[in-house]
Parts: sequence; C-alpha cells; structure tokens
Amino acid sequence: MLSEFSEWFWQERLWFPKGLGWADLEDRDGRVYAKACDLWVALPIALVFLIIRQIFERTVATPLASLLGLKDTVRLKVPQNPTLESYYCNITKHPTQSSVATLCKQTGYSERQLQRWFRRRRNQDRPSLLKKFREASWRFTFYLLAFIAGLAALIDKPWLYDLKEMWQGFPVLTLLPSQYWYYMIELGFYGSLLFSVASDVKRKDFKEQIVHHVATILLISFSWCVNYIRAGTLIMLVHDSSDYFLESAKMFNYAGWRNACNYIFIVFAAVFIITRLIIFPFWIIYCTWVYPVTIYEPFFGYYFFNGLLMILQCLHIFWAVLIIRIAIRFLTNNEKVDDDRSDKDETDESEEEEVEGEAEDKKHLKKNGPMQNGHAVHNNNHSKME
Repeated sequence: MLSEFSEWFWQERLWFPKGLGWADLEDRDGRVYAKACDLWVALPIALVFLIIRQIFERTVATPLASLLGLKDTVRLKVPQNPTLESYYCNITKHPTQSSVATLCKQTGYSERQLQRWFRRRRNQDRPSLLKKFREASWRFTFYLLAFIAGLAALIDKPWLYDLKEMWQGFPVLTLLPSQYWYYMIELGFYGSLLFSVASDVKRKDFKEQIVHHVATILLISFSWCVNYIRAGTLIMLVHDSSDYFLESAKMFNYAGWRNACNYIFIVFAAVFIITRLIIFPFWIIYCTWVYPVTIYEPFFGYYFFNGLLMILQCLHIFWAVLIIRIAIRFLTNNEKVDDDRSDKDETDESEEEEVEGEAEDKKHLKKNGPMQNGHAVHNNNHSKME
C-alpha cells in the first residue's frame, strides 16, 4: 500500500510541466541536482541546532542579559495544597465565584487567600523575562547570520536582480554548494523550532506560528524536490531580512531599554512592510504565479507551490496589522512598544494584579487586624497564613 501511495505521490505529471520528469534531474556530466533524499540531512541538523541553542542560551544569552541589566525575577511559590493543585491542573486556572466559595469551604482558606494562591500559581507557570530574552537572543543570532549568509550566497547571482532569471533553464538547474547548505540549514532551523515549540514561550499567536513553521517547512521541502531552488533562496532571504530586527527589539524590551526597543521596532516595521507586503507579493509571488505560465502550462506543483506562498502572505498581512497598530501608538502617543504580535501575555498584568492584591491585604490588615482562615486573629504573636 505504501509503495502504491509513493508511486502515485511522485508521479511526474503532478510535479513537473508536460514533457519533463525526474529523469531530467539525474546527475550527469559533473552536474548535480537536488534530490528528495537529501532532505533527511535536515533532521540531524535540527538536533544539532537544539544542542547548540542550549549551549548558547547558557554561555552567551544569560551573561548578555546580565550585562544589559536584566535580572530574573524570583516568583513567589504557593504553599502545597493537593485540593487546589488538582483543581488548577484538571479544571481551570481561573475559578468562578461559585467555585471560589466551594474551594474556600474545602480548604479553610479565605476568599482573598484563595485568589492569591491561584494568582501566584499562575505566575509560577508563566515564563520569566530571562527565558524570553534567551529565546530572542538565539533567534536574533540565527536570523542575522542566515541573512548575511544568504546575501553572500546570492549577491553574484543574476536572479537576485532579475527575478525572471530564476526560471531560466527550469527545471534543469544545477545545484550549487552554497544553495545546498543554505537550504539544509534553514530547513534544520525551522525543524528545531517545531521540535521545541512545546518548551518555548507560548505566545498570543501560537497557532499562527505553528501554521507558519509547517508552511515554511513544506515550502522549503517542496521547492527542493522539484528544483524551485532559485525561488526558494529568494523567499528565505526576504523573510530573514526583517526578523532579526524584531528579535533585537524584544531583547532590549526585556532588558528595559525602552528607547532602543522603540526605535529598533520602528525600523523593523518599515523593513517588514517593504519586504513582506511589497517585495514578496508584487515581485516574488508575481514571478512565481504569472511569469511561469508564459513558459509552460500550469500543473499541480505550480498551484501547490503558489498556494503555500499565499498562506505565508495571509500570515504576513495578519502580523502587519498588529505591527502597524503598535507603530501608530508609539508615533502618535509615544507609548511604550509592546509586541502585540507575540509578546503581550499575562505576565505583566498578573504582576500588577499581585501588587494590588498585596496592597489591599495590607489595608485590610491595618483595618481589621491579622486574618487566619477568614477570621480575625486576636493574638498578634500567632503565626499568620498568607
């Protein structure tokens, strides 16, 4: 059954224009062409990236965070309570008012103590600024190096300046060593992001990020198999050109360097809009959607490839709306840049809530005296519960 599916999946009429096939991509006369089996190399590369990342975050990102003045906050731990822990893990992290009353009876906690327990328990699960800084540092380093390497690999190639050149001689396009490593490293990196998604900071656009990673991996893999490599290298270069600005803005944001974060984010917004909303759709997608049909008849691979590009473009528009909204707030009101695209989570709000709760507790204690299990403690020498 698998052999039948493989035979159907790889049939030439799906992936090549009429009159061309896999035989045209067999190595001959010293010319080397891309092959689907080459993609297995990306798996060990992804694992190597995961190892390098752990080393980088400990030996480079953490000292850099300290150098920039970022200090990891110590989160208050909640007292062990099996009843509340079970409710928190199995039912909800945000109990309703009726549930609060029931839990108060079961545990002997006052309503305020119960709310504080859940507040602090939620804080324990939320990522620290240092963890976010490490992730941003790792991505910044990769995107910057990938952009420089990609630019160096393409700077002398004619299709960087005349996009129609990417189809000259298609599909019989010789594979260059620089293209091979550019593809394998990019594919390995996005594979490592997909592997680490469960342990990474879960952001507001988590689902969109998963779609983006999967679409990118499919796009890179497919373009490799059918020798759309010239188009693929241009697409990767365009994407890498703005991402390192965003990651550097995040780093300064986490470190508390507000002005540096704000101005780098504005540069990122400008580069993102130019590359993702202008160059990508009106140059690259135009050249992959409109120009090829002047050379050969459309086929399944043509529609599949451009369909993936359109998915990416929809994500670009989604993120661009959020980015423009942030930029307008900063330019008109000089507000602090908060990355609505992925970084605005509950951590800051919960910390403010914690401070307000502590202030209310102090006010309550001052007025009514210490409390234990919801009742006043008349002997102030007794120990107090939180």
